[in-house]
Amino acid sequence: MTEFEMLLTQSGWSMPEAAKALGYSEGHLYRWKRGEEVPREAVMKLLRMEVRSRQRHDSNASFSFIDLFAGIGGLRRAMEGAGGRCVFTSEWDRFAQQTYHANFPDNRPIAGDIREVDPEDIPDHDVLVAGFPCQPFSIAGVSKKNALGRAHGFLDETQGTLFFDVLRILMHHRPAAFMLENVKNLKSHDKGRTFEVIRRALTEELGYTLHTQIIDAANFVPQHRERIVMVGFREATDFSFEELHLPGRQGRGMRDILHPENGTEAAEGHYTVGPDAKVSDKYTLTDKLWTYLQDYAAKHRAKGNGFGFGLVDGDSIARTLSARYYKDGSEILVSRGEGRNPRRLTPRECARLMGFDDSFRIPVSDTQAYKQFGNSVAVPVFAEVARLMQPHVLKLMDQPRLQKVG
Repeated sequence: MTEFEMLLTQSGWSMPEAAKALGYSEGHLYRWKRGEEVPREAVMKLLRMEVRSRQRHDSNASFSFIDLFAGIGGLRRAMEGAGGRCVFTSEWDRFAQQTYHANFPDNRPIAGDIREVDPEDIPDHDVLVAGFPCQPFSIAGVSKKNALGRAHGFLDETQGTLFFDVLRILMHHRPAAFMLENVKNLKSHDKGRTFEVIRRALTEELGYTLHTQIIDAANFVPQHRERIVMVGFREATDFSFEELHLPGRQGRGMRDILHPENGTEAAEGHYTVGPDAKVSDKYTLTDKLWTYLQDYAAKHRAKGNGFGFGLVDGDSIARTLSARYYKDGSEILVSRGEGRNPRRLTPRECARLMGFDDSFRIPVSDTQAYKQFGNSVAVPVFAEVARLMQPHVLKLMDQPRLQKVG
């Protein structure tokens, strides 16, 4: 990565924003980014000044945390809302890194592949936060050790998965608590074996308490999105998910996140246009795609299947937004009235659907934005969990932690 590319990423500017601020065409910027030409020193000075101006100092934070498999920072937003200060971030996708930098201007380098990070290089922290991928655990190595009469533990069972990296960091740093997120089906994945290995590793091997809860984001945003939340503490606490405040639907609907298209909000980029900030025609489905989706749904209805598009209006609660939304948008299509083709959500509407407020910057293409929001967490869900965790974390911070391992 060139210094120009690094500074551009840390500035949080999109290419159009950077071109306007620096006074050069986007073509110039792309050539500098690829290292084909050398930018003028005046450009580099402007970028360095912007990066320095965006640095934040969270001196009032009550606890520290690390953000693993960070995506675009949904879990970080939740933890910061509870008074946390992020001291380390890991995320491998370069487009997600771009969005993360645009919204969290502390300008620390983001670690890429967590498998290549030595726990010694990770700062001490009070809470580990991670939305790790769901992967099956191989039993080949374990079976061999059983046959040889050798002992084995979670390091053998989890080797080769990204959850292994969560465990080795927990084992080394012994933070007061952790918050892990995954899909609802984690508990039934691989006939329950995946979750059992996770439970045993966290509790029996590392000695943490473990609390789990499946929460539907529809309690906070107009979207059904069930996720399992795993919260653990280094010592026993009186933490209980029964104290979780779930507001319920309370008249919530898609109207809360859709562009009003009546001039009450300003037009934004290419998402909305004109004095009334109407949604751009580019988000309306073509006749060909709309016909295909209707025929596909009809075919599966005839077979007794439930596959098909999801059409919503202002009163609806949407299906789960997925990372494949960029393909055809079929899971959430906004009705535009009888006889008119529906439209996709704009990336801004996707951000709102995931609980990100309108200050959240979207510096990437629509395709990348759809993937990022589809892979993200519903922020208000985890903000509520973080609120519930906070007093227990602070209490454990006053107690000495066990000696680090490794």
